[in-house]
Amino acid sequence: MKTVLSIAGSDPSGGAGIEADLKTIEAHRLYGMSVITAVTAQNTLAVRGVHAVPPKFVAEQIDCVCEDIPPDAVKLGMLYGADTIAAVAERLRLYVARNIVLDPVMLSTSGRALLAPDAVRALVDALLPLCDVVTPNLAEAAALCGHPVETREQMVSAAKEISVKTPGAVLVKGGHLTDCADDLLYYNGAIQWLAAPRIDNPNTHGTGCTLSSAIACGLASGRSIPASVQSAKRYLTACIRAGLDLGQGAGPLCHHIEWED
Repeated sequence: MKTVLSIAGSDPSGGAGIEADLKTIEAHRLYGMSVITAVTAQNTLAVRGVHAVPPKFVAEQIDCVCEDIPPDAVKLGMLYGADTIAAVAERLRLYVARNIVLDPVMLSTSGRALLAPDAVRALVDALLPLCDVVTPNLAEAAALCGHPVETREQMVSAAKEISVKTPGAVLVKGGHLTDCADDLLYYNGAIQWLAAPRIDNPNTHGTGCTLSSAIACGLASGRSIPASVQSAKRYLTACIRAGLDLGQGAGPLCHHIEWED
């Protein structure tokens, strides 16, 4: 059985973070493992608090996994601080980790900061050079390239700029576009638009976690980057379309669904 390791924060309400990652990996019938970088107090309404796991202990968790069950792919989510980013990057290099997918989590759906201000530079310098796929949304792409990203033209510019900082592919997610939910994949110098209709469902908590984990599943299974991204996009669309309605705020997705893989 192929294995996927998620290195991310925990969401006790189950919609995002480690919990969403493991649900996604299970839905793809792969074996999921986790390294927790932070515990949060959150639900569908808001993130009330974040408690970072000491970087040394994050590294020790990675040791325990990689020394025993080396992962076929690694998904990186909420890392929170520069010291944690440095520890994770060092361990990924040590174990020659492959098929690394980075979801550069910076803000929660409710607007809470999930990445320390001084950690963006560490993310760019230490992690982007190790990644096979980076999956920023519009706001995260803007933070990574230093200018607003609000239109399809700006998505193209951002993808090209971010691609200079990573050897892998850049997937700029268009879920916050006003007229559609098209994503832009920039890979090996080529632009590919992944079209998707906007689904009338306000419950989209954890979409970024789910998409990046699904991409990691595709890579772990031996698929190419474009094929992994396309399959992950179909899976995420099906999760949203299922229309699960839990909680009083932006609710979680339905991860255990049938979809056209």
